This record gives sequence, C-alpha cells and structure tokens, in this order.
Amino acid sequence: MGDLTSIVAQMGIPIWVLILLVLLVIWEVVWKLIALWKSARNNDLVWFILIALLNTVGILPIIYIFFFSEKKKISVISKIKKSAKKIVRKKR
Repeated sequence: MGDLTSIVAQMGIPIWVLILLVLLVIWEVVWKLIALWKSARNNDLVWFILIALLNTVGILPIIYIFFFSEKKKISVISKIKKSAKKIVRKKR
C-alpha cells in the first residue's frame, strides 16, 4: 500500500478519489455483466450492443434490467398460459 500511496501522491490525486474510482468501476462491471447476460438470454441484440459499448456507470444496465428485461418474461408467461388454456379446451 505504501508504493500505491506514493504513486498517487506524485500524481496529485487524493487517495479517496482513487478509492471512489475503483468502487465505480466495480459497480459498473457488476451491473454490466448482469445486463449483458440478461440481454443475451432475451435475444436483445440492440440492448446487448448498447450495454457493451457504453460506459454509463451502471445506469443503462440498471434501466435494462429493471424496465425492459421483465417485459419478455411477462409475454412468455402469458403465451404459456394461453397455450395451456387451448390444450385444456381441446381435451374437453
């Protein structure tokens, strides 16, 4: 830690700025990986490319995860329910 402190001091950057930067990078990477995984699973190519290319400190991945990835799940569930109802009707 002593070497890092001396390097940061020579650059004129406070240590708290370096710590904040590391935390922001970790934050971005975690959200980006989750959103990339979900967009790939949902076959959302446009979202996948946008999330992969843009660095938005986690904002774009969070928007995708909480607002856009759920719509596909709901539509898939409703399709399953509709097909199940059709099967039940045919058996009667």
